[in-house]
Amino acid sequence: MKVVKTNIEGLLVLEPKVFTDSRGYFLESWNNKVFLENNLDFKPVQQNESKSSYGVVRGLHYQLAPYSQAKLVRVISGKVLDVAVDLRKNSPSFGKYYSVILSEENKKQFFIPKGFAHGFSVLSDFAIFSYMCDEYYSPEHERAISYNDNFLNIDWQVPFDKMIISNKDMAAPCFKTAEYNF
Repeated sequence: MKVVKTNIEGLLVLEPKVFTDSRGYFLESWNNKVFLENNLDFKPVQQNESKSSYGVVRGLHYQLAPYSQAKLVRVISGKVLDVAVDLRKNSPSFGKYYSVILSEENKKQFFIPKGFAHGFSVLSDFAIFSYMCDEYYSPEHERAISYNDNFLNIDWQVPFDKMIISNKDMAAPCFKTAEYNF
């Protein structure tokens, strides 16, 4: 598995080796050795999966410390724009975001460490999205930042009139007033 560093410390794009033949393909979607070799302390305790249709924007979600989550995300079917926003107050990239296309074709994965908000938009007819987390879901520690925050200015690559947003995400605060403790 190839590990590619991004321009934001800690965010990594993983490119698995894909073996294809007339039967289909095979790949390793998780290998702890790769994480250990890259000095990443990631011990998943929960795996989640969602299916969403074109135009769905989910996020930007995170959990407050000490229940913050690192995530390893990938697309099983379809195509998404995946986004991570740095909420680490002492980071040189605080308030910056990184985005990457994840798809069933490119089979890339995105590692998002603790201290980041995360979201994605669906760019295909539908997408099946999978993510492993190193902390359990804790509703009382869950927080969000508005998907259309002016400071972040994220281009979700979906026309505004085609976006499908949950009521919860529509009510999320802007970046400057959101609660975070990283």
